[in-house]
Amino acid sequence: MTDEITLELPEIRLAARVWGPADGLPVLALHGWLDNAASFDRLAPLLPECRIVALDHAGHGLSAHRGHGTYYLLDYVADALAAAAALGWSRYALLGHSLGAAVAALCAGAYPERILRLALVEGLAPLTDDPDEAAPRLRTALDREARGPRVSERAYPTIDAAAAARTRATGLHPDAARILVERALEPVDGGWRWRTDPRLRWPSRIRLTAAQVNSFLRAITCRVALLTADRGIPFDRAVVAERCACIGDLEVTNLSGSHHLHLEEPEPVAQVLASFLVADPGDARTPLAEG
Repeated sequence: MTDEITLELPEIRLAARVWGPADGLPVLALHGWLDNAASFDRLAPLLPECRIVALDHAGHGLSAHRGHGTYYLLDYVADALAAAAALGWSRYALLGHSLGAAVAALCAGAYPERILRLALVEGLAPLTDDPDEAAPRLRTALDREARGPRVSERAYPTIDAAAAARTRATGLHPDAARILVERALEPVDGGWRWRTDPRLRWPSRIRLTAAQVNSFLRAITCRVALLTADRGIPFDRAVVAERCACIGDLEVTNLSGSHHLHLEEPEPVAQVLASFLVADPGDARTPLAEG
């Protein structure tokens, strides 16, 4: 069974999808950029010992859009931590995919005492910049913001048409694309339109440096599982090796699949995560206070 909840946080209203028993291992699941909580629809039911709460990040899925003009990575970190607090969780596991993996890693570095396990799928840390790139990046972002949003967004005649567009753009399997798209659309005259905030595509004003990201990773104290796909995003191997070396207790598993392997091929992912997440859960099994 899947439940839908809404979390009224101090800064924003977030929607979430929930699976599993109320006394299961608390797991906060964080999806990737331009995805939504449905990203975990096929994986979560395969982890029956876990109480998985998958957020829609701000501007995604059924969650509210930000009031200010742009979306900052560190705002997602604050949202995730605030969501866990709103759920009444003091210690919990994090499961992140892509952007969600980067957010989860920063959460675990900032508050290591709260995180029991950290499971990362096709993502390890946020993109970084050389410090000398800060000024031109800020200028590019501000110039884009000054132009404002587009007057109108394209409408698709059917949900299937929107799913086909997602497949063409990303290579996502059509069945997986439809799962994500159904939660990302809203009805309008003439068909369906993305409810996702178009400002999510605007460039970032600033990025963390490699040294800053590495400091977050070195601060992580829990066990970490990194799942990569053999047909996933071709990350720079030297950078990945540097990041991995910063983490004290890391298990890396390479699986057959693409970037969304947890959605397209969930069974092998579940086999890895089932034992990893629930091993020695300690005092993690506490009732939820969901609203």
